[in-house]
Amino acid sequence: MDLKILLPYKIFAEIKDVKSIVAETSEGSFGFLPQRLDCVAILVPGIFTYKTDKLHYIAVDQGLLVKTGTQVLVSVRNAVGGDELGQLADKVKNEFKNTDENEEKVRHLASKLESGFLSRLRKFEQT
Repeated sequence: MDLKILLPYKIFAEIKDVKSIVAETSEGSFGFLPQRLDCVAILVPGIFTYKTDKLHYIAVDQGLLVKTGTQVLVSVRNAVGGDELGQLADKVKNEFKNTDENEEKVRHLASKLESGFLSRLRKFEQT
């Protein structure tokens, strides 16, 4: 199978000759082999596994998997890859830490914009 993993802003990975895939869905874990019928699956945050010569692990956010023939297309919000689960856990922790810090900055800026807008609105109403 040929696997392509897409993020909203880039292609995360393109892998040829994938022998099997295991993905987490809202209905549980599903395995995909080349002979499997075409399907669509809604992915939940979890560990996405695929096998070439060895096992590879990718922590993925929610998304969608589409299998048509030998093509498997995965579209997720975020993905972090690693060859060992221990390394993957550390990468995910760091990614969430960075995401939390960025979200806090965005919330702070939004709060400043909102308070500035409200003060200008009050001034406008007083005139």
